[in-house]
Amino acid sequence: MVVFSGMEFLFRFLPIFLAVYYITPQKYRNTALLFGSIVFYAVGEPYFMLLLLASVYLNYILAKKICFYETEHRVKNKKKLKKKIIRKKKNKWLIAALLLDVGLLVVFKILGTFFGNEILPLGLSFYTFKMISFQVDIFRRDIKKLPTFERMAVYFMMFPQIISGPIMRYEEDDFTQEKKKYSWERLEEGLQYFILGLGTKVLLADRLAILGKDIHTIGYESISTPLAWLGAAAYSMQLYFDFWGYSLMTSGLCVMLGFPFIKNFDHPYSSCSISEFWRRWHMTLGSFFRDYVYIPLGGSREGRGRTVRNLLIVWLLTGLWHGGSLNFLVWGLVLFGLIVIEKLWIGKWLQKYPLIGRCYVLILVPITWTLFAITDINQLALYLGRLFPFIGGKGIAVNPHDIVKYLGMYGPYLAAGVIWCVPAVYRFVEKHRKHPAIIAALVGIFWLSVYCTVSMGNNPFTYLKF
Repeated sequence: MVVFSGMEFLFRFLPIFLAVYYITPQKYRNTALLFGSIVFYAVGEPYFMLLLLASVYLNYILAKKICFYETEHRVKNKKKLKKKIIRKKKNKWLIAALLLDVGLLVVFKILGTFFGNEILPLGLSFYTFKMISFQVDIFRRDIKKLPTFERMAVYFMMFPQIISGPIMRYEEDDFTQEKKKYSWERLEEGLQYFILGLGTKVLLADRLAILGKDIHTIGYESISTPLAWLGAAAYSMQLYFDFWGYSLMTSGLCVMLGFPFIKNFDHPYSSCSISEFWRRWHMTLGSFFRDYVYIPLGGSREGRGRTVRNLLIVWLLTGLWHGGSLNFLVWGLVLFGLIVIEKLWIGKWLQKYPLIGRCYVLILVPITWTLFAITDINQLALYLGRLFPFIGGKGIAVNPHDIVKYLGMYGPYLAAGVIWCVPAVYRFVEKHRKHPAIIAALVGIFWLSVYCTVSMGNNPFTYLKF
């Protein structure tokens, strides 16, 4: 049930939940969403349900403590409390909240490194980041008033986002029933986004993933350099369509439930630099690290040296957040190096010549995704040798005609992927989504996705691992 593209979710959980949600009187729909989310999570991850509930409850208690001392500060003249003492107590409770949330994440990440990602609670990284942002925003008074326990629990646990985000910030009005927008038009709009995401995931990402499995089965020592580059390009699209598809699906679900559409991707493969690529990729994660790590460390306000230090910390944390193996650390450090080079030297030049910048991105990004994808360092070195045979590999000499075979097999999916990456194509579909032809196409995409899922199996979303 935890897989949005699975038959249990599409034909059991979702229609039943939506019927109950819309039958429920509007003022009780947060309650319906909370109970639906508990059922959703408990079915998919029963062993860690208590951990999630305990985390939600403890975060609420700690947020109350922070808010209590904020209230004391505002009435300090009546209470005769000193400002420094109150500030110290507020800091103490914020530190306690961060130790709880960060500590929980670190412990399970370490366990996952030694015992495999299967030991990680579903959605841990994403709901923990929500909890961290909530506590910091309460402390900063970006959230002016402590919400009710129910509203806070819905924010942490709402089923569209608990698996893999997006990491939506808490905005109090979004969780008040008076501010939500309900209509048949909104329901239809959300369903259209959901189907676009479903097709992106099932018809593109899952099909391109088979190429990666084929290359792995063949063995990296037995593939040519052209096939190695084809595999890197295919994985780049697979990962993008997998997570973009998920993001469209979860944002569509949020629209159906009366929440705003959360934009998590902005066509990153049309970027002109690696820095711009990462501003457009997984935007809510990037904004989390920017607002809660990079800027508090000083951002780029304190000279080049500290800017480089702050970027290093952010990208080390980003790499370690994705996994504890060495390849993720290398991946983070390589991205850090590229972004520093752009920030200090070539960034403006790349923006001035966008064609060169886009070619630069389309060459470098697949290489960085290779570092991300292959966790075994020896296998990673072998694959890099196939990508760059002039450095010491023999990729060109091995099976020189394998590229013809696999282009024939996967060329249509790659061509469709290239087209779907073009921003103008998506904007056209989005703008004309009420046109009968687009509606008919979406109906076809839905049933073709169902057919492919039933007949070929369903791959879990890649970001479930993180």
